[in-house]
Amino acid sequence: MAASGESAALDFGAAGKAAAPTGTVGELRQDLRLIAEMIETGSRVLDIGCGDGALLAYLAREKNVDGRGIELSQSGVNACVGHGLSVIQGDADSDLEAYPPGGFDVVVLSQTLQATRRPRRVVEELVRIGRRAIVSFPNFGFWQIRLGLLLTGRMPLSHCLAHPWYETPNIHLCTIRDFVALCDEIGVRIDRSLTLDRHGQPYSLDPRGNLANLLAEQGIFVLCGSASP
Repeated sequence: MAASGESAALDFGAAGKAAAPTGTVGELRQDLRLIAEMIETGSRVLDIGCGDGALLAYLAREKNVDGRGIELSQSGVNACVGHGLSVIQGDADSDLEAYPPGGFDVVVLSQTLQATRRPRRVVEELVRIGRRAIVSFPNFGFWQIRLGLLLTGRMPLSHCLAHPWYETPNIHLCTIRDFVALCDEIGVRIDRSLTLDRHGQPYSLDPRGNLANLLAEQGIFVLCGSASP
């Protein structure tokens, strides 16, 4: 469903679902391990931008989830299908509208929001089609990124932002504070959040505070619509 040349920039696998789907939880990226812990056994899960399907494969094997995936890159879809996962090619910016309200217990958007053209609309769709949505993204307010911009005057590179500016799939970078403000603006409730250091270890920091926005390299948020119980 990646219909246009513009969509080629939105390589949902670019942020790196690096582990092979057949591996153990120890091979999962740290933020994916933390996301997996947030998902209950037997849940209906939609993983948007699922890469090679590492998270879906683990959830199916260890938590008996009914998992589905959407991935923009054909290579990612091929890898998922090759491992027996139910994944289709699709674009988060245009294809989520086809899903019915409340169709999934959990919708996951991992390291993908910053690669979408309409991030506000995508977040609204996440909480419409899922009872809960789990979103992770790199924090552009991280102190090393701020310092790099200050000292060099150039767009920084980091573990989470590994592409030079002229070929990055990331087109809507934000800070943790930006994301919290967006949720407030559109009436999406934040049920839980984790802020992670550069090694993927969680901090115990309030996402609305200055320290989280400064010290965290990435954030993970559990969302639901304001009307949800």
